[in-house]
Amino acid sequence: MKGFGKAVVRWRVPILILAIILLIPSAIGYFRTRINYDILTYLPKDIETMKGQDILAKDFGTGAFSLVVVEGLSDKDVSAVKQKIEGVDHVKSVIWYDSLMDISVPEEMLPEKLLKAFRNGDATLMAVIFDTTMSDDETLEAVKKIRKLTSKEVYLSGMSALVEDTKELSDREVPVYVGIAVLLSVIVLSLSMDSFLIPLFFLLSIGFAIIYNLGTNIVQGEISYVTQALAAVLQLAVTMDYSIFLWHSYSAEKEKAGDKKEAMAAAINETLSSVVGSSITTVAGFVALMFMSFTLGRDLGFVMAKGVVIGVLVCVTVLPAMILIFDKAIAKTTHKTLLPGFDRAGRWIVRHSWIGIVLFLALIAPAIWGYKHNKVYYNLDSSLPKSLASIQAGEKLQEKFEMNSTHMILYDSSMSLQNAEKMIREVEGVDGIKTVLGLDTITGPMFPETMIPENIRSVLDNGEYKLLLVMSEYKVASDEVNEQCDSIKEIIKRYDEKGMLIGEAPCTEDLIRITDQDFARVNSVSIGLVLLIIIFVFASGSLPVLLVCVIEFAIFINLGIPYYTHTVLPFIASIVIGTIQLGSTVDYAILMTNKYKGLRVQGMDKNEAVSTALSQSMNSIIVSALSFFAATIGVGLYSDIDMISSLCVLMGRGAIISMFVVILLLPAVLKLADGLIIRTTGGMRHLTKEGRE
Repeated sequence: MKGFGKAVVRWRVPILILAIILLIPSAIGYFRTRINYDILTYLPKDIETMKGQDILAKDFGTGAFSLVVVEGLSDKDVSAVKQKIEGVDHVKSVIWYDSLMDISVPEEMLPEKLLKAFRNGDATLMAVIFDTTMSDDETLEAVKKIRKLTSKEVYLSGMSALVEDTKELSDREVPVYVGIAVLLSVIVLSLSMDSFLIPLFFLLSIGFAIIYNLGTNIVQGEISYVTQALAAVLQLAVTMDYSIFLWHSYSAEKEKAGDKKEAMAAAINETLSSVVGSSITTVAGFVALMFMSFTLGRDLGFVMAKGVVIGVLVCVTVLPAMILIFDKAIAKTTHKTLLPGFDRAGRWIVRHSWIGIVLFLALIAPAIWGYKHNKVYYNLDSSLPKSLASIQAGEKLQEKFEMNSTHMILYDSSMSLQNAEKMIREVEGVDGIKTVLGLDTITGPMFPETMIPENIRSVLDNGEYKLLLVMSEYKVASDEVNEQCDSIKEIIKRYDEKGMLIGEAPCTEDLIRITDQDFARVNSVSIGLVLLIIIFVFASGSLPVLLVCVIEFAIFINLGIPYYTHTVLPFIASIVIGTIQLGSTVDYAILMTNKYKGLRVQGMDKNEAVSTALSQSMNSIIVSALSFFAATIGVGLYSDIDMISSLCVLMGRGAIISMFVVILLLPAVLKLADGLIIRTTGGMRHLTKEGRE
């Protein structure tokens, strides 16, 4: 290990040059990594709804459709709008009633079902079928072109329009996230560091690590927009500690050794041994996310675990090289640390440790109650501003046609007309169903199938499956639409065992079921991994349980608050926040406990050991929590995407809550459990024989 520090010092200039050169392929990798803005694609591929989407894409040559509401235009103008849309690349067909019969033909000759579905007063409805899937780049580009070609009286709704709006909003906001995180981090570092210049080198080296991490995402091919939005901010938040530790260690070694090169070599070695242990719990928290069936967790977990490892490597190579090369400039900007000392505060807290116990007893029940009863939403448009075009289009669809969601039924093309009509009648009888449209609903004696153009027929029947569009008045992710989907599935299976219901609402119902299972799995895995790591660190049977319980108490408070503030969380927040907070902030407890253990082994009594450990740890814990808070809270307050905003607010608040819980409660826990700890911890059992309990 000693040789590593000396090697970094010796090769500091080549290391910095290589680090700068590596930014080029990393930037190329970043720009070539596709961003996926449709989180429903992260559902398991083996569930029926996703299999149905594959059938649509492979067998029907489509996978996406949008409903277009045209308001206040004559039939002639609507027909002109339809022709414009049909001319857009990757629009396979546009279904309106002139697709079946010329608009000069009296409306009375059209099937009543069809006319009712497409007309309501001055509003007309069209279905746009794309030859690409819901979130393909080509589909999103087609949505943009349709919007440019059409007037403000044309409202384009559907998942593809929603995904395109999410893309535009996210792409616009992400650079601002980084700017806010950097600005607030500089403020915190200026308060806690003894140089005005060193925070800039911290941020510069972390910036290198972030670019390397984002660039290496090309190995995955694509990442989700949630991961892209959070990666830089979260990596900055969780790896800042490593840079602070290196600087403090370097400053201390320089006072002892005098020679900056020897001091840095020693600081690198000390940092590496300490930071590796610290980073393992953070990595474990992110690795736990990779056990989710909903693979958005795997996406975020892999990228962030990789980011932490890269952050450690950069901290012990690139940052030392920067500090040594620019040491004179840094020295000229030194100043007294603005944060006060915490020795007196630490002693006071330990003398009044009963306060922590009282707070625990007062808060534990309401915290757990709130944690278990907070509400989450699964409807994706609920996380976006109401001003977006796709949201307004959805509202217009509901206003004019009382429609909030559209399902699709795939059933055997060879099913007899008699059975098909029975099945359709039963589906139409399900509560909340407005209209069912397909070949078997619009054809009949007065309107034979031969009258339907081939391009429309191929959309609704590929020879193996027939497609029905089912219009529902219920909103996606509501209890009503979930019950509706269950009823429709039961009907379909009675007539066709291989038939299936697909679309946004059925996918979201699967999302609810799968993420409920993921919540329990991720919590169990993260707690299990962290327990194993702490067992290894302390060789103790009691400390892992005590430390995890302390941080879990902080998590209960954090995730319980939304219940009392009547805040509804995005579903992903309730799943990932617990494991991120545990992995990222259990280090606060480990730091203090490690000092307590060392002081007890040296012969201090428990009160003095706990008091000294807290006093020596408070500054590091507070700076770490404030850095985490600064990197995330600004983004949480700024972002218009609630999925991102809620995650960042919860992470920032969680860091502060963990800080207070560790400072106020952990000393009391260590004092109360001191006898148990020394009996169950390696290296401490001799204290019982020597009577130093």
